[in-house]
Amino acid sequence: MLSTTGRRLAIAISAVLGSCVMAVSFGPPARAGAGALPDSLSTSAFWALSTELSEPNGYFQSDNLVSNEIQFQRVIPDLTKSARAGRVYLGVGPEQNFSYIAALKPSMVFIVDVRRGNLQLHLMYKALFELSTDRADFVSRLFSKKRPAGLTAASSAQDIFAAYEKVETDDENLYKANLTAIDDHLVKTRGLQLTEEDLKGIEYVYYQFFNYGPSIQYWSTGGSGRGGRTAPTFADLMMAEDGSGRARSFLASEESFALLKELEAKNLLVPVVGNFGGKKALRGVGSYVRDHGAVVSAFYVSNVEQYLGRNGIWGEFCANVASMPMDESSTFIRSVRSGNFVPGVGLDSELGNMVSETKSCGMTGAARLLFRSGVLGRPLVAQPPARSRR
Repeated sequence: MLSTTGRRLAIAISAVLGSCVMAVSFGPPARAGAGALPDSLSTSAFWALSTELSEPNGYFQSDNLVSNEIQFQRVIPDLTKSARAGRVYLGVGPEQNFSYIAALKPSMVFIVDVRRGNLQLHLMYKALFELSTDRADFVSRLFSKKRPAGLTAASSAQDIFAAYEKVETDDENLYKANLTAIDDHLVKTRGLQLTEEDLKGIEYVYYQFFNYGPSIQYWSTGGSGRGGRTAPTFADLMMAEDGSGRARSFLASEESFALLKELEAKNLLVPVVGNFGGKKALRGVGSYVRDHGAVVSAFYVSNVEQYLGRNGIWGEFCANVASMPMDESSTFIRSVRSGNFVPGVGLDSELGNMVSETKSCGMTGAARLLFRSGVLGRPLVAQPPARSRR
C-alpha cells in the first residue's frame, strides 16, 4: 500500500502525464478567431506561405527526382483505413506523394524537403498539372513527347506508357517550347516571384525528364553511393499496383489526376524547404494547420529518420511532430528495406501511428524524464526506428 505522500506523488505524476499525452494526441487548441482551411489560396498567399515557412537550402546525397519505392502502393489499402480523408497531408520528396494524396483526398498538402531542388521540382509539376488537360497530355508535357493517337480517359497507365514508349524523346524544339510554357505559366500567368536560381533549378529538373524519358529513375542523375545501383523507372512506378491488383498511382485514373490538378490550381499543394529537425519549417506547418482548426491525416517521411538519427537531431524531429495537431488516426508512412528486399526493386513501405510514436517527445520536464526512465512505464519511442539506408 502506498503512503499518503506516495499517493499524492502518483496523482500529481498522473495529472502531468495525462495533460502531456492530451497535448500530443490532439495538439494545442486553435487560436481564437482562427478559421477553417482555405478553399483556395491566391498566388501571392501561396508563395508567401511557402517562403515564410521555408528554411535555408540543405543537402542530400542525390537529386531524388524520382522515387525508388516500387512497392509504395502496398500500404495504401491500410492507409485509407487508418488515416482520414479531407484533412492535411504532409510529405517529403518527389512524385510518390501524389499517389498517397490521390488515395487520401486531403484538403491541403505541404511537401517539406531539405533541398530547394525539391521545391523547384514541385513547381515544375505544379505548372504541368495546371497546363495539362488529362493524363496523356501530362505525360506528353513531362517528357516532351508528342501525344500518340488513341489514348482516352479510359486508358490504363499501362496503355499510356506503352503508347509513349514508341515515341522518340529527341525533339529539342518541343522541349524548349514546353520549358518556356512552364516558366511563363509560373512567372507571367501565376505571378510567382521566382529567382533566377529557381528558374535554373526548374530547367535542370525538366531537362532530366526530357533526357531520360519515362525510363528516368532514382539514380539517373547520380549521387553518392550510387555504385551501379538500379531502381524502378518512372513508368514502372506509375504502372505498379497495391498488391491486390488495384492500380493506385496518380496516373492510374483520370479521377486521381483531376484531384491533383484541382489542388494545384487552388494553390493548396505548398512546397516548403526545411530540415525535419529544424526549428522553423515543420513547426510552422503544424502551427498553420492548428490555427486553421485542422488535423494532420498522414505524414510520408520516407527514410529521412535514418539521416536525422545519424546527425543527432532525430529528437528534434520527434518533438516537431509531437507539437502538431493530430489524433489516433494520424499515420506515418515510412520507406524501409524489408526482409523481402530485392536488389534493383527499391524500398518497401510501412505505416506507424504518429501519436503513440511521438508521445514521449511531446513531454517536458519531470514527466519526460520519468517516462523515459521507466517510472511511468516503458517509453514508446526512445530513438529513431532502425532502418536501412537507401
